[in-house]
Amino acid sequence: MIKEAAEQSSRAAKAFEAIMQVPDKAIPRELLSRAKAVAVFPQVIKVAVTVGGEGGRGVVSRRTDAGWGDPVFLRGGGGSVGPQIGASSTDYFLLLMNDDSVAALMKDKFELGGEAGVAAGPVGRNAGAATDALMHAAILSYSRSRGLFAGADVKGVVLRPENDLNIAVYSKTARELLSDDVSKARAPESSLKSFPGDDRPLHNRCSK
Repeated sequence: MIKEAAEQSSRAAKAFEAIMQVPDKAIPRELLSRAKAVAVFPQVIKVAVTVGGEGGRGVVSRRTDAGWGDPVFLRGGGGSVGPQIGASSTDYFLLLMNDDSVAALMKDKFELGGEAGVAAGPVGRNAGAATDALMHAAILSYSRSRGLFAGADVKGVVLRPENDLNIAVYSKTARELLSDDVSKARAPESSLKSFPGDDRPLHNRCSK
């Protein structure tokens, strides 16, 4: 299970790095610098008209005083995923812009667009669009399919903690890992990767 977790976090880190390589077509740095957390669901496979099944797995990393926190494992399912629904494999990215949206991830399930407003995020260096986005949504969503990156409609998607992996890796649940003292939960190095913008090994608690 530790290997499975490492592969999942590595896929997420690589997907995030790929979309940030071209500034004119990436998540605006201004938004990223203000985000409280970033979630990535790499290689989501279409199942009918929903995000679900084995493809709807990802990680979220919370900003802490010590930098970006350890990747916490999540599952996503249900709801429409907008115009990219016909793609065979799509990467999804969420910027959580306030503490309330991060706190919602600590629940057993969290529906996007329910308790916290979610909107398709702006792309590129348009500072005006970035400022406007901050005024209208607690969560900004993006998708990348076949090389095309854009804001995405993910309203109705339900996120749940994947605590079998969280407990296997950290001996902690998602709620514990996303709590205010998350920066104190460091432990010996493992093969899990951090993001955004950092591909060094994380300091993680790995129990077998």
